Amino acid sequence: MWSQNQWQQTIYGNSQAHRLARYAEIFNSVEGNTTFYAIPSLQNVQNWYAATHDNFSFTFKLPKQITHELQLQHTGPALKHFFNVMEPLITRTGIWKIQLPASFGPQSLPQLAQFLAQVPQGLTYGVEVRNSAFFAKGEAEQALNRLLITHHCNRIIMDTRPVFAAAPTTPAVIDAHKKKPRVPVHAIATANNPVVRFIGHPQDEANVHFFQNWLKQLPLWIAQGKQPYLFVHTPDNHAAPQLAVDLYRLLQQQLTHSASPLPDINLLPQHRHSTTQMGFDL
Repeated sequence: MWSQNQWQQTIYGNSQAHRLARYAEIFNSVEGNTTFYAIPSLQNVQNWYAATHDNFSFTFKLPKQITHELQLQHTGPALKHFFNVMEPLITRTGIWKIQLPASFGPQSLPQLAQFLAQVPQGLTYGVEVRNSAFFAKGEAEQALNRLLITHHCNRIIMDTRPVFAAAPTTPAVIDAHKKKPRVPVHAIATANNPVVRFIGHPQDEANVHFFQNWLKQLPLWIAQGKQPYLFVHTPDNHAAPQLAVDLYRLLQQQLTHSASPLPDINLLPQHRHSTTQMGFDL
């Protein structure tokens, strides 16, 4: 999930092997969606550990069996199996993501509360909701935010404004319009690692406009001692690495004279570490 053949020129050069290792020399985080669809083999998990370094953070989604099929209920055996397999990467996983379906509404908050009390403690979690009631700034959203704050759990913020501003004239954009949620952007930090998933416009220059608010919000969080995670996605992901670098550089300029300046980044691999976890979402 961290490579496509189209990235050969921008990231991997002549190298066909060890793509994750090369990726980890440029970016310091990646969103692993693969665990949402199936639990990987222990060998794969060990390989991912060997390919990365201590300044690199994975963010893995919990399996859809737990979040969508079981709806967070009676998940004990499935949770135990998942974390047993993922154990080699526990120390290199920044956030464990709990993505919930649109059908998971206010009536299901007690299930979420019970689930957050049952997951392995001492780890960092993020919750992504898609039910419209959680974006209406009413009692349901307030209850959700209180619950997440109580459990020191981050609310994952989906910014799909850029991709929905694109005309549905290509297969990639049409597919993104079908699959991505069109929800308001509520930039709230319920814990110390707010997560922003920025779903980009296919035209690079259009993304600068939509990124302006994040150029204000991300530095505010950093100044408060929080460590945000920013993931950048494009409809077909072909240009995602370059867009991630371009947006990072805008943020870097914003923080030039702050107490937390960001190091340089480019698509030539080099080890790096920064206050903002930067990667791109697949």
